[in-house]
Amino acid sequence: MKISYNWLQQFLQIDWEPVKTGELLTDLGLEVEGIETKESIKGSLKGIVVGEVLTCVQHPNADRLKVTTVDLGLEKPVQIVCGAPNVAAGQKVPVATIGTTLYDEKGDGFKIKKGKIRGEESHGMICAEDELGLGKGHDGILVLDEELKTGTPVAEVFKIETDYVFEIGLTPNRSDAMSHFGVARDLRAGLIQKDIKLELISPSVSNFHVDERTLRVDVEVENKELIPRYCGITITDIEVKDSPEWIQNRLKAIGLTPKNNIVDITNYVLHELGQPLHAFDAQKIKGNKILVKTLEEGTKFTTLDEVERELSSEDIMICDGDSNPLCIGGVFGGLHSGVTDHTTSIFLESAYFNPVSVRKTAKRHGLNTDASFRFERGIDINTTEYALKRAALLIEEYAGGKLASDISDFYPVKIEDFQVFLSYEHVYRLIGQEIPKETIKNILASLEIKINSVTNGGLGLTIPSYRTDVQREADIIEEILRVYGYNNIEFSHKLNTSISFDSNKETKIENVIANQLSALGFNETMANSLTKPEYTSLSENINEEANVEMLNPLSNDLKVLRQSLLFSGLESVGYNINRKNNSLQFYEFGKTYHKYSDKYEENKHLTLFVTGNRTKDSWSVASKTTDFFYLKGIITSLLSRLGIDKVKSLPSKQDVFSEGISFGLGKIKLVEFGVVKNSLLKEFGIKQEVLFADFNWDTILKLVGNKNVKVSELPKFPIVKRDLALLLDSKVSFNEVYNLAFQAEKSLLKEVDLFDVYEGDKLPEGKKSYAVSFLLQDETKTLADKQIDKIMQKLQQSFEKNLEAVLR
Repeated sequence: MKISYNWLQQFLQIDWEPVKTGELLTDLGLEVEGIETKESIKGSLKGIVVGEVLTCVQHPNADRLKVTTVDLGLEKPVQIVCGAPNVAAGQKVPVATIGTTLYDEKGDGFKIKKGKIRGEESHGMICAEDELGLGKGHDGILVLDEELKTGTPVAEVFKIETDYVFEIGLTPNRSDAMSHFGVARDLRAGLIQKDIKLELISPSVSNFHVDERTLRVDVEVENKELIPRYCGITITDIEVKDSPEWIQNRLKAIGLTPKNNIVDITNYVLHELGQPLHAFDAQKIKGNKILVKTLEEGTKFTTLDEVERELSSEDIMICDGDSNPLCIGGVFGGLHSGVTDHTTSIFLESAYFNPVSVRKTAKRHGLNTDASFRFERGIDINTTEYALKRAALLIEEYAGGKLASDISDFYPVKIEDFQVFLSYEHVYRLIGQEIPKETIKNILASLEIKINSVTNGGLGLTIPSYRTDVQREADIIEEILRVYGYNNIEFSHKLNTSISFDSNKETKIENVIANQLSALGFNETMANSLTKPEYTSLSENINEEANVEMLNPLSNDLKVLRQSLLFSGLESVGYNINRKNNSLQFYEFGKTYHKYSDKYEENKHLTLFVTGNRTKDSWSVASKTTDFFYLKGIITSLLSRLGIDKVKSLPSKQDVFSEGISFGLGKIKLVEFGVVKNSLLKEFGIKQEVLFADFNWDTILKLVGNKNVKVSELPKFPIVKRDLALLLDSKVSFNEVYNLAFQAEKSLLKEVDLFDVYEGDKLPEGKKSYAVSFLLQDETKTLADKQIDKIMQKLQQSFEKNLEAVLR
């Protein structure tokens, strides 16, 4: 949620630095995630000054250009080539000097430089109003007041406003702070705690009165539980035009685009007081009557975004006298009932809709609007009429409107403020520290929580209606603590804890592997199990029909449960790479979800992601890039740690790999890994190689038994190393050499390693050379040369017989 600092200052005359204000808001529980500087005109017209055109003559080489000399208040005038048809001698004009940056309507900047235009030097630019961001006019240059002094910064002529915008990570329970007035109210409570007492200035509606009763629109509400309160008023003789500059500046600061005075005022009051409003063109309300009701299931309705939607029988609808739908209550307006440039009278709505109903409707139609955001969380029902009066007065002032009816106010059952008793003992127990009783009373008063009764044991309180989240004694204590300050609570020097022992076998195994991966430099990630349904189209191995869909998805990006951990992992990889963190090693334990015709299925997986360099850049050692064999080594070590040896490798059939293999035992597939193909990486904006491994964790857990770790003494006798250079067919893999060696010598052969591969024009066609090392050891005695030679001869014969190898 965006909050403007200048807007806050309309309610609190605070002169703190924005950063200091942000720190206090964070301490109060309204976490400020960032502060952004906003200018009403980008660049604040820096470098643009008032100039006087001294001379203006025709350009010798261009019919549509003029050569001017302009006085900028310097020692000498400057020459500027100008293409505007209205430029003339004697004018005062805005001039962008050399080095000034101007911005187009998209916010892209371009710098004014000294140059030549058709052979004539130009030392600046005489600007039109759209080039300065002051308007849309581009018919000619902007002509200024003749009384202005040359050299005066144009920023002093036009009121350029600089604002600071707080990005607040608002928690769902704080519906009272979903407005600038609500944030100012909280900020005042924090300032009072710091002995800074400021008056909270609320917008006045004392001038509200009906001008004439010439247009009445009756209101009828079907269901008081779905619509506890509904207010409306008609306003005639309005002129739809641009809203005043100060309103536009407020809306622009928080990221809204001004449209016209009526729409802007409803948006302004929404963000000022937290009460959503909606303006209907009164001429489009048939029968001069508003019916608030539900319609039949499947009724068609076209919303403002020109999308035709099928309504649910549970959707709150605002209809005219003929039951024609005009608006989805609390969510989105209709295409044909809103304010246009030709609107002259409106019906202005201010209501309180049931939060659960609005939330279901918004999710059902995939709509998330500023109005639904507030209605879903619960607004203050007692602000409904006040906000309507506030907006009506602004429309009267800035659109020339007349209030043409009394306020229609449907409010059959008044909601009373909540009562609760606060025990001092409970305050001390939950906070862990005794807070003075007077301090507690002052904090409650600053929060507008009324103290009805005082006893030795506690306080009888009335909670204001706008605090819909404060319903229990514990909620009151939380309010006291956040205003008192979490940082003011003393830390205890005594730590109490209890140690639990997890005897779960699966958890133990998972922790063993997690520890090993962390020791190898991997970081654990935890992605959301909910993901985009579009990801199913990225692999033919994933079936769209097997998607487990959410009934009420939080957003379009969280509509289905994942069938693979690959895509969420690539999201994390892409996110890090975009932030210059290019060398990554991730692992994740997580589940995939599938729907079949007769059942649902969950499967546990362990996934690995590796990309970038294995080591950091160093002056002494060249960095090494991660590759397929690096990942293969990690996978082999993990399986070995689990006691799974002698796995068979086969080519992977997964289409997400450009090259990949799988490890298994017989027909049981344990893990698939490889290089993710580039076409898939492009979907996530990744431009470097990514390696991915997917372990079938459920299967692995079934294979892993309660194996004890065996410890043995280090051998006392030395290892002997021998090498062979083998000329082999190019189709022979090292894996074949490796397996064949251990088949030939099972007792004394300890390791087989490949340390060189050569393929080139010095070898026969279709051949390659493997340089292989063999480590031999007898743990009971020192090997003799004859014994070693016999083993090497046996190995050589086995390679010659089975692989047609030739010793080089």
